[in-house]
Amino acid sequence: MATFSLDDIRSAADAKYGSTDIQIDDKTTVVLRNPLRLSKTERDELGSLQDKLDGDDALDQADVLADAIRLVAKDKKIAEKLIEQIDGDLALLAQVFSTYSKGTQAGEA
Repeated sequence: MATFSLDDIRSAADAKYGSTDIQIDDKTTVVLRNPLRLSKTERDELGSLQDKLDGDDALDQADVLADAIRLVAKDKKIAEKLIEQIDGDLALLAQVFSTYSKGTQAGEA
């Protein structure tokens, strides 16, 4: 019978359901948590934000994408730095979210 420690299980979960990390500069990296590592409330909110992106509403997609980045970021202050650096560029926001989404697909259930 195989025996695993909780630390072994944590390491396996980190490897399989790891974050998407985006380096802002030499000293600052924003860590975007995998959806499976979010709380249920956060996952529900992320789903709502994704629904807004897919909907026909006249919502500002840049605001929705920025809100999604803030939500999944491990450190909200660093997320704000990333959003400030992007400076409302919808193409950059969309690419950040696309990179995040692709990085999380492999581990999703």
